[in-house]
Amino acid sequence: MKAVIISIGDEVLIGQVTNTNAAFLGRELFSLGIPAARTVTVADNEKDILKEFRNAYRDFEVILVTGGLGPTHDDITKKCVVKFFKTEYRLDDKVLKHVKSIFARRRVPMPLINISQALVPDNSIVLENIAGTAPGILIDKGGKIFCVMPGVPGEMKYISKNGLFPYLKKKYAGKLKNVIRQKTLHTIGIGESLLASRIGDISKLVNKGKDYELKLAFLPSNYEVRLRITAIAKSPAKAAALINGAEKIIRKSAGKYIYGDDERSIEATLGTMLKKRRLTISAAESCTGGLILSKLTDIPGSSDYLMDGIVSYADKAKVRLLGVNPRDIKKYGAVSKTVAIQMAKGIRKRSGTNIGISATGIAGPGGARKNKPVGLVWIGYSDKKVTFAKDFIFTKDRLRNKDAMAKMALEVVRRQLLSIEQ
Repeated sequence: MKAVIISIGDEVLIGQVTNTNAAFLGRELFSLGIPAARTVTVADNEKDILKEFRNAYRDFEVILVTGGLGPTHDDITKKCVVKFFKTEYRLDDKVLKHVKSIFARRRVPMPLINISQALVPDNSIVLENIAGTAPGILIDKGGKIFCVMPGVPGEMKYISKNGLFPYLKKKYAGKLKNVIRQKTLHTIGIGESLLASRIGDISKLVNKGKDYELKLAFLPSNYEVRLRITAIAKSPAKAAALINGAEKIIRKSAGKYIYGDDERSIEATLGTMLKKRRLTISAAESCTGGLILSKLTDIPGSSDYLMDGIVSYADKAKVRLLGVNPRDIKKYGAVSKTVAIQMAKGIRKRSGTNIGISATGIAGPGGARKNKPVGLVWIGYSDKKVTFAKDFIFTKDRLRNKDAMAKMALEVVRRQLLSIEQ
């Protein structure tokens, strides 16, 4: 059984919007045992959309469509669905009530045009969308599942998780030939090739038997590498056993670098650790410009452990706000081990937290000095027992550097809490 993902929208074709919807749906469909054999991007053009609908309905059992469900003139997907299935519209009172409630909560009058979002194909099942105004539309006909969802990622994900995927699981329960399971291990602070060298012989991680297949993929990003383990087997138990066996092998050789699994971020992992240990943290930032604090506050409940922070971008701010010795800045430079240590110690004492973290570096593209290249950062750490600083060198790209520097600062704290060698 195969699926196709159709993304509709000029904004996707011209690169104005990154197509994260297809990536999400592809990943989730694979885990359900209904892999996507094709992804297609189509312009907001009725002729092109109908052509892709015909091709998809001919070749695939599951057709997922995103985009073009808004109330404006350029949103024509629903119109194309009605035309393709030769059906009519019906007004869904529940959807209309929901749309009205959204505008009422915002305290703004609802434009009449939004009534159109409660019009759905007569032969469809409505999938609730509490994250927005356009519902999902599912048509189960002729042994095919045809589902249309909004292009807004948050709305598409809500409809998928709460409507589409449960429907697919129930529909195809016991009918799929193989069970597919995946697990992703997240590593940080080591490159793809070095990670592969550490793991060594992967014959036990990539192999195929009579009734199973085990795969391992290296997925590098900005100073992180995701290790995606995939198991295909006849039963959930067999697939789980393959995943667990592979994970044990990887953790034995590269466990130091693994901070989490599946979709868990380094900030979420560290936040859980701090909360569990009832520790507080503060940050003093220079080159990262508040990004460490931003990442920490991305996690709900971070007020339990994050107290405050200071962006001391200028040297004078480091001296005035954190107590950095101006003579040390002059002697060693702002980007130095000495200054990073003083920043970490200064923010910890000023904030009264258990841990202080700091970052001072050269984000680029300019600013390099002798023995201090673009991408260099000193990350400082301080608690009541130990204070130290560690240097890293990243890329020549400013935004990539800021992201990597902020993530590595959090990783330094994680390793320290776990007594892992830095």
